[in-house]
Amino acid sequence: MKQSGVLKAVIAIAVSAVILFATSMALKGVAAANTEKANLATMKQVLPGSETFTEEEYTGEDANIVTAYKSENGYVVETKVFGYVDNIVLWVGVSNDGTVTGMSVREISETPGLGQKALTDPSFLSQFLDTKGDAEIGTNIDAITGATVSSKAITKSINSAVGFVTGADVASSASEWGDWDE
Repeated sequence: MKQSGVLKAVIAIAVSAVILFATSMALKGVAAANTEKANLATMKQVLPGSETFTEEEYTGEDANIVTAYKSENGYVVETKVFGYVDNIVLWVGVSNDGTVTGMSVREISETPGLGQKALTDPSFLSQFLDTKGDAEIGTNIDAITGATVSSKAITKSINSAVGFVTGADVASSASEWGDWDE
């Protein structure tokens, strides 16, 4: 009789595991669809007026460029540049004429209270709107106080994104920022 109870418990556990696995697989598709929908909404926000985005293979030399998505009126360029603590990943909207239309910080692990402000400080991020690859800390961009390295990393990302769209030379000073350059 004891063996019968153990067998029932093993069967119940096995059935539960199958149900959990099936549920997990079903939800994985839902999660992927939700992520895709959120990504599309973000792309439309950083490149206003665009509806469709097609990923383009990036074969260039700028190590800051991860990928680019072509749209009717420009590109959303994903960049990754090392900041003070870790990589900062941005999506930068750039119109066909090379003007920055918007940006979204996708990943940032900078110092809380300092570099993290780049994620939430609209006065810092808004400085990059309407620039054309000429953003430079101390010239036309004010760094976040106490987060100069993070500010320079974001500036480098913006300039790289514009350089991708306009075909600018990524080796120029427009996308270099000194000793922190990787």
